[in-house]
Amino acid sequence: MNDLDYYQEKRRQHLEDGFCIIENVLPPEMLQEMRELTDRLIDAVPESDNKKQRSTGSMIPVGRNPAFAKLATLQPALDAYGRMGFDDVRFSSGYIISKPPHSPPLFWHFDWMGWAHPRSYEIEPVQTFFMYYLVDTNRSNGCLRVIPGSHLRDHPLHDQLEDAHAPVLTRAENLEMAEFKTQPDEVDVPVKAGDLVIGDSRLLHAAHANSTETRRTVITLWMFPNFGQLPPPLQAFVVAVRGRNPQWFVEDPVLAAMRPDCPPGIEATPDSRTRFRRED
Repeated sequence: MNDLDYYQEKRRQHLEDGFCIIENVLPPEMLQEMRELTDRLIDAVPESDNKKQRSTGSMIPVGRNPAFAKLATLQPALDAYGRMGFDDVRFSSGYIISKPPHSPPLFWHFDWMGWAHPRSYEIEPVQTFFMYYLVDTNRSNGCLRVIPGSHLRDHPLHDQLEDAHAPVLTRAENLEMAEFKTQPDEVDVPVKAGDLVIGDSRLLHAAHANSTETRRTVITLWMFPNFGQLPPPLQAFVVAVRGRNPQWFVEDPVLAAMRPDCPPGIEATPDSRTRFRRED
């Protein structure tokens, strides 16, 4: 497959399935740097915080350390996304998410909060996650699992999901809840360390339990492709809800160019975590 066909296929997967994998994006030396840095940050998390995030694993904002700016601005990743047809990419925030050994599964959820705007029901993504796994992943150590197409189509889970930040979920207090159940249309997404998983934030996704003796770490970054083409109320929504870490943007000139902005005086789309059923 030539490069043109490769990126056209990745675009199709991203739009229709809600996710795709770009192989070997993170250079080996940067992969090792990220491993060492995240290990230090994860080791410093208090045990009390870990108990609150048994299902998710660590939730450490990347904005606390400027070393992650070069990951957010990694040119091979942005070039790949550009070849898929997604330019003018803006960045808002991200997290180091590390599932410790023998930890429960991550619950089913989506991450988009702008469902009140009709643009949220079109095929083109508004918000995407860039996931960099720092180890090879598989079903045993907590690989990603997704429901393809659930970013566009109604799914029974949409009527059953609790707030993704509810303690009953993050603490994994009841694994019999619908959010932890296996779904008949789910697929596993195992990857190699250094691959890039690009996914639509509307996509229903979760992760398997980590039943191994070692942690499984991913760095998740939030991106907004073709930002200038978004309706101004959605641009204002992104600025209000996702445009955090202002000092970090100021300090890094490359990152500053990727900060979400919008015209003054625009009323933002209301924050809504409820996906409305569509008749069309």
